Amino acid sequence: MSGGKVAELASPTPAVGDPKGVAEGVRTGLSTDPQPGDGRYIVAVLHISAPRGATPTATSTCLCGRDRSAVGNRQVLALITDHEDHRANCPFRASPEGRTAA
Repeated sequence: MSGGKVAELASPTPAVGDPKGVAEGVRTGLSTDPQPGDGRYIVAVLHISAPRGATPTATSTCLCGRDRSAVGNRQVLALITDHEDHRANCPFRASPEGRTAA
């Protein structure tokens, strides 16, 4: 096979745009949130899971270190009440020092 053409290497092009296979509008890296906050933040979270026909569960967590969980109807209801009481008395919510420490 004489007289064949020799393939030339293409010069590298700069990588611009989203990575291959990424949908338009999907964030691909960490960036600062363009929306300014209003000074509020999450302090205490109550997560309840009660699928139909299954035993309900719940967890109560807080920035102050609180981390409680419950399984079953009565215990979940008691944790809901306890979580509400904690939110009312938590040092991170009750005092200005606690709010700035968080």
